[in-house]
Amino acid sequence: MLKNIPQNLSPDLLYVLARMGHGDEIVIADGNFPADSVNSTVVRADGHGVPAIMESILQLMPLDPYSEWQVGLMSTVDGDPTPEIWATFTDLADAAYPGHTVKFFERFEFYERARTSFAVVATSETALYGNVILKKGVVIPD
Repeated sequence: MLKNIPQNLSPDLLYVLARMGHGDEIVIADGNFPADSVNSTVVRADGHGVPAIMESILQLMPLDPYSEWQVGLMSTVDGDPTPEIWATFTDLADAAYPGHTVKFFERFEFYERARTSFAVVATSETALYGNVILKKGVVIPD
């Protein structure tokens, strides 16, 4: 057992995060997302929602200050309302990286981005449009 590691991050997910490099992207996906169809590296986080996993990942992984965006979201389709969960994503990103930039991807563009991401974390999130991409930054020594 390790200290200061969030309990909802599995050993498999910790291994993925440790292998990621600067500029790599990770998708934290809701329960409806076709994770296994779009990426061969899928880490299951069953029983957890996207915000809880995102918050835990952001405790360990910095966001990329050198990129034009740090957080990616799937744009809504056909006039769907703005998802409430997006405010939670914003709050979590603000706490970890004030001044972050969000990029919105059209639905199929988001899927293509997920195909080239380092990994997809498949959660049990039920919120619609509850998917987020995080772009990893560099770890700066204390």
